This record gives sequence, structure tokens and C-alpha cells, in this order.
Amino acid sequence: MLEQINFTTKSILEKTNNFRPEVGIILGTGLGGLVKEIKAEYVIPYEEIPNFPVSTVEGHSGKLIFGELGGKKVMAMQGRFHFYEGYTMHQITFPVRVMKAIGIHTVCVSNASGGMNPDFEIGEIMIINDHINLFPTNPLIGKNIKELGPRFPDMSEAYDKRLIASALEIAKANNIKVSVGSYAGLTGPCFETPAEYRYIARIGADAVGMSTVPEVIVAKHGGMRVFGVSIVTDLGVEGKIIEVTHEEVQHIAAAAEPKMSFIVKEVIRGM
Repeated sequence: MLEQINFTTKSILEKTNNFRPEVGIILGTGLGGLVKEIKAEYVIPYEEIPNFPVSTVEGHSGKLIFGELGGKKVMAMQGRFHFYEGYTMHQITFPVRVMKAIGIHTVCVSNASGGMNPDFEIGEIMIINDHINLFPTNPLIGKNIKELGPRFPDMSEAYDKRLIASALEIAKANNIKVSVGSYAGLTGPCFETPAEYRYIARIGADAVGMSTVPEVIVAKHGGMRVFGVSIVTDLGVEGKIIEVTHEEVQHIAAAAEPKMSFIVKEVIRGM
């Protein structure tokens, strides 16, 4: 894996004239609009990056954007990879390994989710403060490569408390309603049944989705700080569960995206 990481990193640096970002951004379903805020210097389609998977899901355009956001050099993934697409955990998290190799110290992740917290509303912005890994595997399973991180990484603060506090201050100062909660990651691609929603809520999650957890595990393995934000696009609360489609999820996420983008940009500015 080290050879692949180093080869891909070298290729990206050659294509970007040795551009060295500080912050990595992973954009979820319907949330690619944040790239409009980036003063882009280089754009590379995933197809042109060696060892990179290719996004197969609508709403994930499949480009790496290099530029400036909030006064910091950033690398943004406009489109992520999912376990349900048939990719392995190593493939899903490979871009995070490359981020670390390029020199990134902080990763910002975003997603669309189903909300189980009865206080949540559709379009709610949830700052992620913890997660539950309900995938059937873990990206760190297998022989540990010590150059990438420790065998048993600590996850007691998967999401950086200082960045969470910064986001809450920014939201309050700009009258943006946000919540804080835990996120459960499942494989998908099915949306959850009512019984699954009840189960996930009872074990401690406020929202559920099909991504994020693998990337965060690898980011923490690599010693990076993580900031996570989720947009609640449907409700898994008894009495409020209705049929949902991927198109509706994209639409709701896109409507809430400007506020999320503002928070992410200002959090990055304050790093």
C-alpha cells in the first residue's frame, strides 16, 4: 500500500506544481456546492489519478479540487466512495491516506443522513461529535503499516472538540441553527427500515448514513484532526417516517448546503 500511496502522491504533486494543502475536505451527497467557495487553482478528475477509485453515485462528480478556502490551502474531494459501490475499505479510504502523505493535518467530512433524534427537523445541520461503526468491517483490519499509524489507534476523540466548539460559536454568531450528535455508519444502499431506525436510535445514534466512518477511522489512524458535519435529509422517527428517494435526499441536502458551507469555511479560517 505504501508504494501506491507514494506513487499517487507524486503524481498529484506533479499535476499541481507541488501544491501542498493543509486541509482535506470530503463532500457528501448533494454537498458538492462548497467547491464554488474554493478559489480553485487545479482540478483533477479521479480518472486521471493513479490508484483512485471512480465515483459511481449521482451527486458525486468525481474531481479533486485544489485551491484556497478560508485563507487556507485545501484539497477537496467532490465526490466520495462507498462500501455499497463494491469498493473495499482500503479503496474507500485510500484518498485519506494520500491526504496525509501530501501534508494535510485536518480533514473535514460532510454527509447527508437520516435523523433519529426526535428533536431534529428535515434540513437540520448536525455537527458530528462521535460515531458508531456498524459496517461489517474496519479499514484497519489486516497487517498494520507502522508508517501509516499505530496498530491500536485511540478513538476517544474521533471528532476534534476544539473544531466542534468553533463551529458552534460560528453558527451562534450568524444565527444558524445547528445540533450536535452522533452518527452511525451502515453499508447501504437500502434506506433503513423503521425497525432499523429504532435499533440505531436505541444504541445511541442521532443520525445514520452510508459513509464517513471509514474515512474518519483512517484519518485518526494517521494522526489527523477531524471535523464532521451532517445534513439531515429524512427522518427515522416513529410517526414521521415516509418513503424517501436518492433524488429527494440530494435536493434537501443542496437546500441546506449554503449554511453548511459557510460553517465549514469559517471553521477552516479559524484553524
